Amino acid sequence: MAPVKRRVFKTKNEIAVELAKYIADLSSKFCKERGVFTVVLSGGDLISWLWKLLGAPYIDSVEWSKWHIFWVDERVCAWDHADSNYKLAYDGFLSKVPIPAENIYAIDNGLGAEGNAELAAERYEECLKQKVNQNIIRTYKSSGFPQFDLQLLGMGPDGHMASLFPGHDQINEKVKWVTWITDSPKPPPKRITFTLPVINCASYNVMAVCDQEQADSVAAALNHTKNLPAGRLTADVEVVWFLDHAAASKLPNGWCSIL
Repeated sequence: MAPVKRRVFKTKNEIAVELAKYIADLSSKFCKERGVFTVVLSGGDLISWLWKLLGAPYIDSVEWSKWHIFWVDERVCAWDHADSNYKLAYDGFLSKVPIPAENIYAIDNGLGAEGNAELAAERYEECLKQKVNQNIIRTYKSSGFPQFDLQLLGMGPDGHMASLFPGHDQINEKVKWVTWITDSPKPPPKRITFTLPVINCASYNVMAVCDQEQADSVAAALNHTKNLPAGRLTADVEVVWFLDHAAASKLPNGWCSIL
């Protein structure tokens, strides 16, 4: 199991500063080693914490043209819908950095607009397999699952990550790369999501969580409570939790490096 690091910050601004440095360092590493950098985004607050990448020194030093962007989960809707994780990322981040449009892999817009969750999941898995065949995405050792360089994740107060929710069968999927849900306990009900094996095959997984309402689930997840999807998070190289004081407030003393 990959080492799990916990970094606690006083403010969200400090999280943004350190998260930008962490991402930029990995970008440099993978662009040098592989010539590409595969990044998986999520929804929620995560996008708002990437704003430090939009200014100096990163906006001019990061090799944006080598980035390839994917989503760990997506609401089954059109790209321009208010619920869309693609729209959230585009408005808050992607429209402000020079990543080539052809390197951004969103849910099929037509299937999203139709609300066809099952087919949208199948189509997205086909997209991932195509990128594996093009040597953009690596595969994980002998399992054959895709291995992304970096995933940027968030967690809900119920301990869900991506669109893997407690008490729902999607968390137990072991064959598919992408699955779907039509009865999400958090609106909107129709979503597609990476499966747990795909999430855990990533080289680096970042889990960024803020605020007091998350504190109980943070403590439970970091104690590897298995009925919480986030409690089952691992990675190939390392997992790093970026937390503010409020989100870390229920952790035992000595569990974190407070910065």
